[in-house]
Amino acid sequence: MFPLIVLGYLGMQVYAVFRAYTGLALAPASIPWLAAFVVLMTFMPALLWRIERRGWHYSAEVVAWIGYSWMGFVFLFFWIALGLSLLGWLVTVAQPMLPAHVAAQATALGEFPFALSATLVVAAYGLIDARRVRIERVRLVSPKLAKRERPFRAALISDVHLGVLVGPRRLRRIVKRLRELDADVVLSAGDLVDGQADRVSLLVPLLDALRPRDGKFAVTGNHDYYVGIEHALDFHARCGFRVLSGTVTDIGADIRIAGVDDPTSKRMGQWSNVDERVPLGDGARDRFTILLKHQPVIDSRAAGLFDLQLSGHVHRGQIFPFNWLVRLVYPVPTGLSRLAEGGWLYVSRGTGTWGPPMRVGAAPEITLIEIAAT
Repeated sequence: MFPLIVLGYLGMQVYAVFRAYTGLALAPASIPWLAAFVVLMTFMPALLWRIERRGWHYSAEVVAWIGYSWMGFVFLFFWIALGLSLLGWLVTVAQPMLPAHVAAQATALGEFPFALSATLVVAAYGLIDARRVRIERVRLVSPKLAKRERPFRAALISDVHLGVLVGPRRLRRIVKRLRELDADVVLSAGDLVDGQADRVSLLVPLLDALRPRDGKFAVTGNHDYYVGIEHALDFHARCGFRVLSGTVTDIGADIRIAGVDDPTSKRMGQWSNVDERVPLGDGARDRFTILLKHQPVIDSRAAGLFDLQLSGHVHRGQIFPFNWLVRLVYPVPTGLSRLAEGGWLYVSRGTGTWGPPMRVGAAPEITLIEIAAT
């Protein structure tokens, strides 16, 4: 899968650079420089990883902003330019049936300057929208909470990816929104951290100062293993999160929160507990059970053992139309959906960003889940 992703990204860059070369009528002498730039940007994530490991944080931030912004721009340009070119081709086919001035204007849409301008506008929107965290509100009713005097409220974050591009400024905004919601618990559905230990340690006080009434709970995501699971677990602990690793905790007499590790742990040879039947299998069905699980995959063996699964991971594609490709791998919608086996699944769009620091058609969210008796 990874080689295909690299080849796909390389192909998109070649297309974008070729359109720039022809559209701007660049000299042939520029070809080696353009080729070198494409190769450099293709392997930028590996270069960034090495720079981060050496502790060169300022350099890492500069490289990340350039490299990942280019990645997002290329992805947008590829689809916008391809779509406009297709429109131009359709106009050419239908030209005999169209007024001359309409055909000329529509054909011009497929030219490089218009495609470039449209991409820049959409990319700018994506950069801004990635920082505008929405509050999504979900209300569920369950007779299991009949003895509660007021609804149970849980604030869910997911895929924050604290690190090079998601730092103190964005985290302060996230924490501010969480404080305003004043939920009973704060839950993290994985990928909270995505940076080296000495860098994200500066963020610990911001999260540690967040003290909901009934605590903070989290599960691991795939990126927690990429950056080093020991580092990720230490960061969670210092921030006051209890990581549920195949374990379950009770909130009062009517709420249970269970969590499992991300299956990336198995691929990386790490000890973990990915079987949700372990924390859910004690038969305490009189309590409303929330399952925290990073990837939105339903295990049929655990059917009927939980009332609500909370997941993230997919970012809703983060940049349209990548959401279509994501649905091929994870054929579940974002948001709330009823499960055929019983219970509910909620898939978050994510709170931060990974890679390109932009979101298009997939606004970041914090989810407030309210569970009431009636």
